[in-house]
Amino acid sequence: MPVQPTSPNDVAAGLAQNGYLADEGLVTAVFLSLSLGRPLFLEGEAGVGKTELAKTIARWQGSELIRLQCYEGIDASQAVYDWDYSRQLLHLRAAEATGEARNANTSELEGQLYGEKFLLKRAVLRAIDQPAGVRPVLLIDEIDRADDEFEAYLLEVLSDFQVTVPEVGTFTASTPPIVILTSNRTRDVHDALKRRCLYHWVEHPTFEREVEIVRLRVPEASDALARQVAGAVQALRGINLYKPPGVAETIDWATALGKLGVTQIDETVLERTLGTVLKYREDQTRVLDHGINSIVEQAFNAGLSHH
Repeated sequence: MPVQPTSPNDVAAGLAQNGYLADEGLVTAVFLSLSLGRPLFLEGEAGVGKTELAKTIARWQGSELIRLQCYEGIDASQAVYDWDYSRQLLHLRAAEATGEARNANTSELEGQLYGEKFLLKRAVLRAIDQPAGVRPVLLIDEIDRADDEFEAYLLEVLSDFQVTVPEVGTFTASTPPIVILTSNRTRDVHDALKRRCLYHWVEHPTFEREVEIVRLRVPEASDALARQVAGAVQALRGINLYKPPGVAETIDWATALGKLGVTQIDETVLERTLGTVLKYREDQTRVLDHGINSIVEQAFNAGLSHH
């Protein structure tokens, strides 16, 4: 059953129970999006937890997550609906084989072919065409990768949550889905689309929150190691990297160190496990040039900071 939060605190608790620790700004944005029935537009660097938030909302709400991954050139047939051509062809052949095709005129045959049973419902139509009271989470991921035409089409759909299929009719959402749009800001999304949504810029977490996230997601990591990992990652984000590590990398790294039985970070450990946190050779080289010892020092100090 969907959960209707009565305050931002309900949202914070619901997300935390499902493994997501959000700051107050983000919690408020989610609460307003759910209460007002407005799409939530999340922008921020890659790896700050935008997609993960949509997945967590779906788990918390006990509803289906319907994900639409955007890419260059995506259009309505990939995002909204298409026709099942191979089944239509089989139907035609069957009609010919049984002699039905001879007795039916062209428009009758076409009417059969373009019925709802041959309609392939893609993400957007699936999210809209649901029984009353069912609210799936529609995640429109990386909208900044799609082009202007698709954005304009999406704007139309999000305005009234309905899709018209000329051959079948109009599908209207009896209960609008929960819509989350994400963007890594590779280009600016149009104002008109943003105006339909509530907007939130997602930051990398603060040091203390990142420590909490590590402790929640990697319970086997000691408190000191969680603080060292968070401290080292914060230090890495301070260097001018091509792809600064996101929260997912912090969790991966803490998990990897736990598997290796590491209790504290030193230069050897950092050098050997750098590939868990940094996925580009240039970034690894930059860190080595910058000096691993200064990163380790920051990690060590962070580990001490709570005593």
